[in-house]
Amino acid sequence: MQVYYELNSLLWGATVADIHALKKLDLNLLKVFESLYLEQNMTRTAEALHITPSAVSHGIKRLRDCLGDPLFQRSNNRMLPTPACQRMAPLIIDNLTRLRQIMQHWGEFQPLTSEHHFRIGMHYALEPSIFPALTTRLAQLAPKVTFSSVKVDRVTLTRDLSAGHMDLALDVALPIKAPVLHQKLIDDEFCVLIRKTHPLCNGMNKEAYFAAGHIGVSNRSSGASAEDLLFQQQGLSRKVVIRCQNYYSAKSMVANSDYLLTVPRMLAEHLRQDEVALLDLPLKIAPISTHLYWHKNTEQDSALTWLRAIFEGIFVN
Repeated sequence: MQVYYELNSLLWGATVADIHALKKLDLNLLKVFESLYLEQNMTRTAEALHITPSAVSHGIKRLRDCLGDPLFQRSNNRMLPTPACQRMAPLIIDNLTRLRQIMQHWGEFQPLTSEHHFRIGMHYALEPSIFPALTTRLAQLAPKVTFSSVKVDRVTLTRDLSAGHMDLALDVALPIKAPVLHQKLIDDEFCVLIRKTHPLCNGMNKEAYFAAGHIGVSNRSSGASAEDLLFQQQGLSRKVVIRCQNYYSAKSMVANSDYLLTVPRMLAEHLRQDEVALLDLPLKIAPISTHLYWHKNTEQDSALTWLRAIFEGIFVN
């Protein structure tokens, strides 16, 4: 959408002749533009594109004439972007990347030969539980496929999936509706991480749990955590002495204090270390569910259908 507004403003400010020039724009010129913006050197750009430096120079001249901007200015051996170029280049490069991904989706997805790059929305705390298994499976089934982890913003999740900023996302159960589709992957129970020399390590009941001090983890500035909301449903509350944003720093504090850390078991297995023990939560609360989310427009995409099946296999096995 931002690209639309930027380009629209350019078009409204263009003459009729300019608009005709834009309609005739050769997309290959954008490849030259992208490479020169990244390399900032004519010779390296020519080598990267397997063309001559004069062809690079000619292509940039055509693009300058079309857009009415110098685009780059020479400074010693570097080609530095103009302010307009600096503003527009990330948008152009991002859309070229999306176009390449669209073309990769064309036809049936072939895992063994595909060089597709997946963008997976996920909270950082899930990465240690999922990425080792995902990496192993991709190495076996799709050795040329790559992926990156993208932070999930629940407010913009629908827009991010629709725009292709992420291919799919993993998160807790959310009040979401079409065009975003979802599937529950696993129910994960809560447990407690505690210092091994803690007095409660050999036995902890409900009363001792709520009498103890706790470390809460949330990347939000305020508001109850998932487990505290579940406690509140039973009319219970605990004493959160420290609130932090990272489970790994929370685990380090647990190892050196009498505080308790309540955490989903799948994550706790990866946080457990020599100084820290894992205990069952001394009361019953609802488990925390992990769901897989994707946009309806990608429902029939063979690459993403394949990836969803991979995630199902990771959680089932």
